[in-house]
Amino acid sequence: MRTSLLRAAGLGAAALIALGLAGCASGDANATGAATDSAASDPTSLTLALVPSQDQSGLVETAAPLTDALTEALGIPVTGVVSKDYQAAVEAMGAGQAQIGFLPSLQLWQASDMYGAHTVLQTERNGNITYPAQFMTNNPDKYCADKPVERDGKLFCNGADALQGPAGLDAITKIAGAKVALLGPGSPAGYIYPMLALKEAGLDIDKDFEKLPVTANDASVLAVYNGDAEVGFSFWDARDIVKKDTPDVGQKVVVFALSEEIPNDGVALTDDLSPELRDKITKALEDFSNTEEGSKALQSIYSITKLAPADPSSLDVVAKAAKELGLQ
Repeated sequence: MRTSLLRAAGLGAAALIALGLAGCASGDANATGAATDSAASDPTSLTLALVPSQDQSGLVETAAPLTDALTEALGIPVTGVVSKDYQAAVEAMGAGQAQIGFLPSLQLWQASDMYGAHTVLQTERNGNITYPAQFMTNNPDKYCADKPVERDGKLFCNGADALQGPAGLDAITKIAGAKVALLGPGSPAGYIYPMLALKEAGLDIDKDFEKLPVTANDASVLAVYNGDAEVGFSFWDARDIVKKDTPDVGQKVVVFALSEEIPNDGVALTDDLSPELRDKITKALEDFSNTEEGSKALQSIYSITKLAPADPSSLDVVAKAAKELGLQ
């Protein structure tokens, strides 16, 4: 059964087609209507769904080294497409309009739970397989119980400079009455984990603060930087992705709290691919991530330093968190 979250997204087949997620041709069935074998029914081209974690302009071009490497390794064309949002990517995989998905942790679980997709790889960033959501502010006098400290050119307070969650959560009750930049309900770091922390701290997440919806993590940072919101949620450390255009972002936007750790995003493959092709795609992606060119490309796309074998059971904690917020 689809989740209430996906029903709310209203993503029917027509909407998916509008996203430009084209389906791929499958092998012909035999005269009785059954495929001759699983390998023979594999598609003759593949579509890779990319979900923007920041401004999506140019994402397909940025991912070209990845899709080119897959095309060469697999011997069939691989095309990258940018989905509208996290849920659209899941639905595209369920509809057979994408066979490979780079997805956040909740959507990896949903793709598996609803459509039988296989989570084959999870990302590493600087050796870490989990990350916290961060609470950011342009008003440290209100939210910091101590003097902000600088680390790598950026300011933190309340112990958040340890770079591992949880930290500083005693301060989040001060968000009551503030304007908060947050992503859509499908985002673990931009919505689910921060909102769960606020709920557990005793705030009414429907009434106790004003919401400023944003479409991506960099937009959340910039909303705080520009003063459009007093607080913002994002993955750690999304300030880095806007530093080129706003070099003082680390000083003006202070991280004052970190959520519990969240399992990293990863790669899902649809169940209608043969085991042989799934293995081939998995190996090609992992091998690519271990090359200098691959590491550079993945860094540009999603700040990924490596792709490693997945532990699908690690995603259960994200599904549980979403359920507690009524999103499942």
